[in-house]
Formats: sequence, structure tokens, C-alpha cells
Amino acid sequence: MRTLRLVLICLLLSAGAQAQLQWKEVEPGIWKATAGQPEKVALLSVADNKASKTSLQALPAATFPLAEADISVTYRDGKVYLRFPLEKEEQIFGLGLNFKTVNQRGRVSQLHMDHYGGKDDGRTHAPVPFYVSSRGYGILIDAARYLTVYAGTAVRVDAKHPPELQDRNTNKDWDSQPYSDAVEILVPAAGTDIYIFGGPTAMNAVQRYNLFNGGGYLPPKWGLGFTQRVPTLYSQADILREATEFEQHNFPLDFIGVEPGWHSMSYPCTFEWDSKRFPDPKGFIDGLMAKGVRANLWLNPYVSPKSSLYPKVKPLSGSHTVWNGLVTDFTMPEARQLFKEHFIKNHISLGVSGYKMDENDGYDKWLWPDVATFPSGTSAEQMRQIYGLAMQKMTDEWYREQNLRTYGLVRASNAGASNFPYVIYNDYYSHPDFITALVNSSFIGVLWTPEVRASKSAEEWVRRMQSVCFSPMAMLNAWADGTKPWSFPEVEKAVQDVAMLRMRLLPYLYSTFAQYHFEGKPPFRSMNLVDGFAYTAQVSGGKLDATLNPYEAKTRSELKDQYMMGDNLIVAPFFAEQKSRKVYLPKGKWYDFYTGKLAGEDQVITVNAELDKIPLYVRDGGIIPMIPARRQAPKAGEVLPLEVRVYGTAPGSFDLYDDDGVSFDFEKGAFSRVTLKTAAGKGTMSKPQAGKPFGYQKNVSWTFMTK
Repeated sequence: MRTLRLVLICLLLSAGAQAQLQWKEVEPGIWKATAGQPEKVALLSVADNKASKTSLQALPAATFPLAEADISVTYRDGKVYLRFPLEKEEQIFGLGLNFKTVNQRGRVSQLHMDHYGGKDDGRTHAPVPFYVSSRGYGILIDAARYLTVYAGTAVRVDAKHPPELQDRNTNKDWDSQPYSDAVEILVPAAGTDIYIFGGPTAMNAVQRYNLFNGGGYLPPKWGLGFTQRVPTLYSQADILREATEFEQHNFPLDFIGVEPGWHSMSYPCTFEWDSKRFPDPKGFIDGLMAKGVRANLWLNPYVSPKSSLYPKVKPLSGSHTVWNGLVTDFTMPEARQLFKEHFIKNHISLGVSGYKMDENDGYDKWLWPDVATFPSGTSAEQMRQIYGLAMQKMTDEWYREQNLRTYGLVRASNAGASNFPYVIYNDYYSHPDFITALVNSSFIGVLWTPEVRASKSAEEWVRRMQSVCFSPMAMLNAWADGTKPWSFPEVEKAVQDVAMLRMRLLPYLYSTFAQYHFEGKPPFRSMNLVDGFAYTAQVSGGKLDATLNPYEAKTRSELKDQYMMGDNLIVAPFFAEQKSRKVYLPKGKWYDFYTGKLAGEDQVITVNAELDKIPLYVRDGGIIPMIPARRQAPKAGEVLPLEVRVYGTAPGSFDLYDDDGVSFDFEKGAFSRVTLKTAAGKGTMSKPQAGKPFGYQKNVSWTFMTK
């Protein structure tokens, strides 16, 4: 029977035949169909996460969101061509980690793992083939290939809803990009699995996608503190001295990033300590831990001939090298086992708390080429799409086996990664585009962080530091120039204040990440995922210039410079030299975080810049739990005073989550969740369950900000 099916598929692929997909509900509100013969290596099979079934069942019921007859698949030339319908005003979000655009309708992308080259064309650090519709559904193509997506750009002769015919000679509204009623996707493979995630809202579709992949990752508490990455050739003495400087300046520091110089050779890497710069690795890590600081090690995955690992993994590596280093085939269990033994022996057993995994995204001039071969039979193209994903899965398992949570950085990710302990970063350095990427990350189940390296002015320094303090990882990346939070003394206090504000907000932030894990809601999210979103886009452009751009298309403005942190807080960063900015406030009343005064309701407001403040707004009835300012995240067993700020006059409720902050015991029920409630100017906190970790005093200080 299987042989007959394969023969039929081959005939379909060669004949250009069209077929009807058969959809099966595999989890509540999630449907799967198979087109052709899927490949053994796929994105979700590499991520290999288990669905959070209980959480999926708790979501609102969803019906199949599209007309099945309007979904088509064609097999031609050994490839799969997919077509999904679009309605007239429907918007499309996702399709990779984009840095300049949010709504992807009207764009063509080839989803190709790569560094980000400055334009949204699909080449990016997380080319996730998942899109979310404003109509409240999502679609994932589970193929580890370079997919080409025509998101409402291609118009078929037999389109059900053809565009209006216009004459450019006489119609001033002529548009070079006619209306298209479909998303069309080219999958360069003999088959693929396809998933549709129901709503009824766009947020519900994102939740289902994240929960289907195990839920979002809950970092250790220390991972949400502040991190400094030190210059490349710092020794262990230099790094310990740096940690002492942070103490002297009373600046937060929970983990420190050790850059390439810790290796006896890097580019390619030995993954073994340099004996001159780090004569006593265990003593170094213990010395940091005595200061409450953890060590995070930089690496790229290419194995140096000088590494003791080299002869072991050489038979399990690809045909091409990167910087003369082996590219190990991580789809092979024996290769992963060799890395595990080496890393546990040389790092994790010494107390290393995590990794920054660099250079696994790509750069065509030095990465393995698409003509490379690998011993598992995995193609070079597939390997490029999954390599960062495989590294995340592998290293995550090492720490899970130790019952220790980790939190680190990665350059490459893809579908299925929401349950991995990594935040994407890159070498691009546009502050506004960093915020757009943070907005876009919420659609595709990944975390992205802006970073601070250097600045041209004290004002830029403050603005960049403010943004990183309201992101998944508060990071100063000083590997190149050694900058420190106090590098601009005139704004040192403003920088310290916003860093301490992040530390004060840890109860709110940690509870928000718990929501990511248990409910699938991204901790940092686009305004397009918020209830009450009613932003009116402004159409512009389309003015034709026969010389410069004879086919310029009209564009629509979009919200890409503000976002939500959790359910209650809008973050609207300023950029250097901005004197004022617009902030969109959704339906309902919104209040200034700092003063508690009404800021607006379902409107766009203008905010004047204040150097020492990043604009923050809280919804009516919003509850923000906070702790006293401190340099480091709370340790297991600490019991802290709790201030709960309340905004507006509407009744409010907030689930305050806590656990030991370091282990995976919470997955076995070792956590507390209490409810903070307010009504008529009074606040209450439910009792934590006896015997469960809970790090807050029972006598809560309630601060009603709106007078």
C-alpha cells in the first residue's frame, strides 16, 4: 500500500496535478494536512516538543477558519505549490523575524536562514514559515526548505476575486500592485505537513501555535536580570574585576557574557579553556558565583582541528568546513552525544550557566554552501534551516537533565522554538528596527532582544538602555569596545534608574513569562494582538516617477514602534534626537505609569521626550506588582516585600506567579499562583498554597496611583 502511495505521489509531482487536502484536527483548534510525501527532516521534528494539551483545551473553541474548497495544492516538477484564500481587508503578520515591516500582505519573501542584510526579503535569523491573519487564524508550513511566499501579490487568471481593471493613462489612483485574493507558497520538496491554528482571535492563534510547541520558555529569575558581555580577550581576572565594578556602581548584574577569548582557539572553536587567560576555570566560575553572578560562554559551532573533539566528530561532519572548522551533523544522535560529553565535562560540571551560540545563522561567503553534503543524508539547505534549532534543542536537553534552567542567546531559530531557552540577537544596530523586530517576534514564537554596544551621544545611550530594559533580555554587549553602563557619566543615574525599574518589575515580568509558558501568550507582543485594537492605517505613496520609480506601490502605516509587555503595560520607546512621538492607546482608558494620570482612551496621543523616562502606559484596572530596587534577581527561598500599583478605577485582577526560579520543579506542580484583585479602592491577595514556593510577604503594600 505504501509503495502504491509513493508511486501515485511521484506521478502527481511530475504531472502538475491538483489535489484536495484532507484536514484532521490533531489538537483542539489545530488541524493538520499532508501534501505529497513529507521529508524526514522537518522543523517540528527537529524541535521535537510535546504539545501542552491541558493548556490547549483551556482556550476558546475554534472552528476551521477557511473554506476548504479555497485551499489548493498542486504537485509539479517535484515541488509543492500551496494556495490559501485572503479576504479584501485581511492583514498578514509573521513570516519570519522582520525588522522594518509588520503587515506582510503585499510582500514576497524567500524564507531563508541568514544574517539580516538590511531589508525584509525573508533572509533573516528566524525565517519561520508561519503567518497569522487579522481574521484570527494561523498557518504553518512544516518544511525545512527555502520557501517562497507570495503574501497577496500574485493574481491568477481564474481568481475568484480579480482586481479592478484600471487604466494608467487616465486613472490617477492606478496602483502597480493589483489586489490579490490569496497567499501562494512554493515548497521546493516532494511534500510537507501543513497546520492551521484556529482563533477566534489572532492572539488565540498565536497561543495555539506556541502551546502546540510546548508553550513558551520560562527563564530562570536570574536570566531576567541584567547581563554584561565583556571584551573578547578579557581574562578571568579582568572579568572578576568587572563584576566588582558593577557592585561599586550599584548597577544590576546577574550573569556575565564571556566572549571568544575563553577558548584556547576560536573561529573555529576548541570549546576548551585557554590556560593563560583562564588558568583556573572552576575557581573563576566559583568566584563569580560568590558575587551572585553566573557565567555565560560564547561559542560558534565549528570544531577546531586543535580541539580534542575534532577527531571524534570528523566522521560525523559535513563535506565543507567553516573557518577550517568541522560542521558537525547534529541530526545524528551519536554526534550530539559527543558534544554533550565534551560540554558537560568542560563547562556544565564546572557551573557554567548557559551559552551564547553565534554564527549559526549564515553568511553565504563563509557558511557551508548548498552543495555541501552531510553523513546523515540531510541536505545542506535543510541543515541551514535547522542548525540553530538543533543546537537549541541539544543544549536545552543538557540543562534539563541537570534540573537547571538556562537562558542564553542564539543567532538562528525557526518554527517550534518557543519552548527553548534562547533569545535571538544579531550584529545589525538600528534602534528603531530593533523595536520593529521585537514587535514581530510575538507572531512567530521566538524571543528577540535589542542590545546596547556603543552610542554617539549620552542621549542615544539612555534611549538604547531604556529599550533593552523592556525586552526579553536586558543586555549590554561590550565585547568590541568595553562600554559600561556608566560610560556616559552625565546620564549614569538615568541609566541606573531604568535598570533598577526593570529589577523592581520582576514579579510582573516573571508572571508574564509564566503566562507565556502556561497560556502561550508572548511576553512582548504586537499591538495587533491586543483586545480593543482599532488603529487606522494611513495610506501613502504610490506617486509614480517615470525615472526614479515608475512602479511605486501604495503603503499603509503600521504600529511598529510600540508594544505590550504583558497584559497591562504599553511600552513606547524614544529614539535619539526625537523631541516627541505619537503613541496609540487602544480602546479603554490608559494611564501614565509614573503618575497614574489619565493619558487617553482609544486615541493617538503626542508625548514629549523626557531624557530619564521611557513612556509607559497601564490599562484601566491594571495591576503592576513590584519589589524594592535590588541589584540581582531574587534567590530561591527569599521572601520579599511586595508593592502592588493599581491604575485607573475599573476593577482589576492579576495572577501573580512564583516558583524556586532555577529548576524545572514547577513542571511537576511546585509553583504558586495567587490572585491580586482590586475593586472600589481596596486590594486583596489570595492565600498561596501551603508547601509551594512563594517569595513574597503576605502583607501587601497597595498603591492606588490614580487619585
